Amino acid sequence: MKSTALHAKHQALGAKMVPFAGYSMPVSYEGVNAEHETVRNAVGVFDVSHMGEFLVEGPKALELIQKISSNDASKLTIGKAQYSCMPNETGGIVDDLIIYRVKDETYLLVVNASNIQKDWDHISKYNAAIGAEMRDLSDNYSLLAIQGPKAVEAMQSLSSIDLSAIAFYNFEVADFAGIENVIISATGYTGSGGFEIYCKNEEVEQVWDKVLEAGAEFGIKPIGLAARDTLRLEMGYCLYGNDINDTTSPLEAGLGWITKFTKDFVNSEALKEQKENGVSRKLVAFELNERGIPRQGYELLDQEGKVIGEVTSGTMSPSLGKGIGLGYVPVEHAKPGTELQIRIRKNSLPITIVKLPFYKP
Repeated sequence: MKSTALHAKHQALGAKMVPFAGYSMPVSYEGVNAEHETVRNAVGVFDVSHMGEFLVEGPKALELIQKISSNDASKLTIGKAQYSCMPNETGGIVDDLIIYRVKDETYLLVVNASNIQKDWDHISKYNAAIGAEMRDLSDNYSLLAIQGPKAVEAMQSLSSIDLSAIAFYNFEVADFAGIENVIISATGYTGSGGFEIYCKNEEVEQVWDKVLEAGAEFGIKPIGLAARDTLRLEMGYCLYGNDINDTTSPLEAGLGWITKFTKDFVNSEALKEQKENGVSRKLVAFELNERGIPRQGYELLDQEGKVIGEVTSGTMSPSLGKGIGLGYVPVEHAKPGTELQIRIRKNSLPITIVKLPFYKP
C-alpha cells in the first residue's frame, strides 16, 4: 500500500484512512456531510496526490496527444487545460484525464490513480510509432485541491499573482506558499470553484501547512474522499470505474462534447459511426421521489417492473437532502421527466430522470 507525502498529517488530524487505488487515503475527518457543506459554503483542502502525472515533450508531443485523446488538443495554448478521454480500440474508455499545455512542446497529462500503469502502457503503445518524449512523474509530485467559493480570497496571501484572474480551466506556473514554480490550476471536481496545486513531494508539507494557516479565518478544513464523491456526483461528473470504463463509449456517457471528429484518434471511425447512427443506451441522472439511498449496482426498472439498467453512482445528496444517482438506460427511457423505478432491497421506489447538474449554486 502506497501513501502520499502527507500521510502523517492526515493521521495527526484524526482522519479515517482507507485503501483507495493502491494508496492509504483519508476518506473523512469529521464526517461526509460537514465536509461537503464546508466546500459548498466556504473552502476545503483535499490531498489528491495519488493522481498520476505524465510529462509528454518534444516536437512529436502534440501528435501523440492528438492520437490518444478524444478532444482537440491543438486548441490548447500555453496556460490552458482541457478535459479529455482516451478511447480504447473496442468502443470504451481507457481513462479520462486533464491535459495541460505547459510550454510550446511540453504537456502535462493528469490521469486517475487506479489507471496509472494501464494508461502509461496504452500511450506508450501508440508512442512507439510516433516518438514523443514521455516521463512518468506520478511518484514525485503531490496534488492538493483547494475548493469552495472562498478559495480565491483565502489563498490570495500565498501568491504574488492575482488568483482571481485565473479563468476556469486555465493555470499559472507561479509562487505559492513560499515555493517557486508551482502549477496553480483553476480546475476541480466539486463544482464550487477553487484551485488544484501541483508541487513536488518534498514541498507539499509546507504548502499544506500554509494553506490551512491562510485559510483558517475563512473556515478551511481538510476534506476526505467521501465528500469528494458526493460533491462530484451532485455535479454529475463521471467517476472512472463507476460511470465510465473500458466498455462505456464517450457518446453513451454524455461526453460527446469532448469527442472531436476534426482529427483522427484511436477508434475515431467507429465512434463517428456511432454518433451518426445514435447510441442505444445513455448515462442518465435521476432523483428518488421517496426516501432511499441509491447505490452502485442497484437495478433500474421501467414502469412495468422490467430491469432496464443499473446504477453506476448513487448517494444521499447533502445539498438536496434526497437520493440522487447516475446509471445507463436505453435511450427511449433517457429523456428528462421520464418516470422509472429503482430496486432498493425488496422495494421498488419511483425515480425521475433529471437534467444535470443536480446541484445548482
